[in-house]
Amino acid sequence: MKTVKSLLLGSAAGLVAVAGAQAADLPVKAKPVEYVKVCSLYGAGFWYVPGTDTCLKIGSYIREEIAFNNAGNGSPIGVQTGGGQFTRTDTSQLNARTRSVITVDLRTQTEYGVLRSYLEGGFEMQSASNGAPTNDSVFFDRGFVQFAGLTAGRIRSYFDINSPYQYAYINQVSSGDSNEFRGLWGIAYTAQFGNGFSASLALEDGGSTSQGNNVGQTRSRGHRTVNLEMPSQFGLGALSVDNEGWKIPDVVGALRIDQAWGYAQVSAALHDASGGYYSTALGDACGANANCQNLGHPGDAYGWAVSGGFTLNDVLGLKGDTFSIQATYSVGASGYATGGLSNALVFGGGNSVAMGWLTDGVFSTGTDVKLTTVWSLNGGYQHFWNPKWRTSIYGGFIEIDYDSTAAALICASPALTSVIVPANCSPNFSVEQVGTRTQWNPHPDLDIGVDLTWTHLNTAFAGTATIVAATGARPPGVYSVQDQDVFSGVFRIQRNFLP
Repeated sequence: MKTVKSLLLGSAAGLVAVAGAQAADLPVKAKPVEYVKVCSLYGAGFWYVPGTDTCLKIGSYIREEIAFNNAGNGSPIGVQTGGGQFTRTDTSQLNARTRSVITVDLRTQTEYGVLRSYLEGGFEMQSASNGAPTNDSVFFDRGFVQFAGLTAGRIRSYFDINSPYQYAYINQVSSGDSNEFRGLWGIAYTAQFGNGFSASLALEDGGSTSQGNNVGQTRSRGHRTVNLEMPSQFGLGALSVDNEGWKIPDVVGALRIDQAWGYAQVSAALHDASGGYYSTALGDACGANANCQNLGHPGDAYGWAVSGGFTLNDVLGLKGDTFSIQATYSVGASGYATGGLSNALVFGGGNSVAMGWLTDGVFSTGTDVKLTTVWSLNGGYQHFWNPKWRTSIYGGFIEIDYDSTAAALICASPALTSVIVPANCSPNFSVEQVGTRTQWNPHPDLDIGVDLTWTHLNTAFAGTATIVAATGARPPGVYSVQDQDVFSGVFRIQRNFLP
């Protein structure tokens, strides 16, 4: 009996041991998968990054454009960029651009409010107005951090009010909106007072980076102070700058109200327009035509600008329709009244030409900086025919005025008369634009549209002039200096995803 009992107990122990070993070999039950959750705090497209309380949205757009009488960057040829010779070899009237953009928006709730970082950048290929192909480029439009009312990084200027791209594909010469040159560096604080009222104070780039560059970029808000003793100044589309290095940022302030009916804003800015050193054609220790420390320099000069504007929503009770208008007045701060215009040069049929030069101010040896007055007005209206079709009309005007002292300095400059000898010497000029864009949205994320624009250059130096040297295929000789027109068009296809 004892033997049987021992066998039974031993068998049971063996079975338990075997069962235990088999159980150890079974797979452990997996932990629950943490699925991505929708973040509804900030609108469509946001989701929580797994394991964090940060919400993320990734967006993009891909754009294809083909343009006539427009440079690859969307500016009318000759009015805002080069290529105004309009000859078989110097100007490509057909241009193309492809752009692919990615956006990343990160937001986290904190005890001080939302902590946000935003990045927008991409890749682009565009052709040049003179027909020469350009290389593919990498760029970024925005890169900033926002926290507790502070914004710092590459931003849209707080001086800006209405975006011209609400109504047009083509860059508008009468708008100084910083989006035209892909934003700029800045740091700002915005105070919210409730009921849609806010006030902002910003320090912004007025002459440091490529978007506020003091070397005279055609699409910047930077210094454009000109030394009339330097060679090739106020020639045919030729203008270089002689600025003091960047030492203080532009100071920008804005008061704004946002309501269901739209928004309105007034803005002001202070801009450094100081010049570099005096020059002499006789040369000195620094070399001929040099800007030399030994010669001294003009006193510091500061320009300013003011602007006011508004946008109305659902105009006349029509759902989605908008109307916008903005006016800007500047003295020694031309980049606030126009973001794209620099030097204008448009040849017409036969021996005819129009020209103009945009500066913050001019100086000559022994003078102070004579600041330039620039003012602009622009507006637009957009009507929705139905959810898939919309048409906008837009227009603007910009005028550049030099006072009598500045005009006398320009007309007496050897650099000018070595290139062009005008019978009537007046550097003041203006530009008018009128355009219309129609866009079809067969899908909410797809834009297909056409933009047509007429640009009229009211030239400086109206009358006759002797052009001393050839400009591309345009020969030297006596030309009629008269107003010129440029008709431009853009066809665009763009796919948007979570813009």
